[in-house]
Amino acid sequence: MREYHRRSSSLCLSTGILRRAPSLSTTDSRRMANKRVQATHSANFLPDEAEMGRDLSVPYQTMDSYNQALGIWKTAEDINKWVAGNFIYDKARAIKLSSNQRTKNKGISIYKPSDFFEAKAGVCVDLARFGVETLRIIDPNSDPKYLMIEFAPTQVNGNTFRLHWLVSFKKDGMKYFFCDSKRPGYIAGPYDSTRVFVREYEQYRNQEIVAHMELDSYIKPRKSKLEKRKSEKSPNKTNTADH
Repeated sequence: MREYHRRSSSLCLSTGILRRAPSLSTTDSRRMANKRVQATHSANFLPDEAEMGRDLSVPYQTMDSYNQALGIWKTAEDINKWVAGNFIYDKARAIKLSSNQRTKNKGISIYKPSDFFEAKAGVCVDLARFGVETLRIIDPNSDPKYLMIEFAPTQVNGNTFRLHWLVSFKKDGMKYFFCDSKRPGYIAGPYDSTRVFVREYEQYRNQEIVAHMELDSYIKPRKSKLEKRKSEKSPNKTNTADH
């Protein structure tokens, strides 16, 4: 299972144990950085699209259904193994859910975990919902939440992308982050706080982060008229409905 860990700012191969990764060689670091730069400058590469494809070398137990998986999985690491070997980023769906396309595609809903398990494809918020709701069932004490990150808007072929979703959870008093469509199969951690992770994630993505929030749901709560007036006076507040 591929994991990303802080402190060394490097990638490693792991069997699912949360641990620090050894530092990469200068050559390896440079090669990975070049891959990110090339991806960023590709006209068809979307901001939240996975940098690498599925890792078919990751061993995981095959299951016939989501319900069967719930009876086998016990931890975030178990979910992560499945994600590493199965998740595919759906670019067409991502474009339909981009900021400027979302209004005319209101009929598109975020996949339920069981549907996502069957499809094995989606966008960042689909993967995040799968991670949060699954972890709440198999390990509720890990306190999983949605981490919504708002980047400065990015334009790709006339489509605007700004919000990104992933999952936070706790283990032994520390914070970890996973189910990230940008690097599926990675678990980032441990961190003392979400703020520290976000600061490092901004450097990793090489994009300005203008806001972030940990949430219990990806669904934007309905606002009262008073709250709407307050929002109009606070233009920096984030619309959580934008995927």
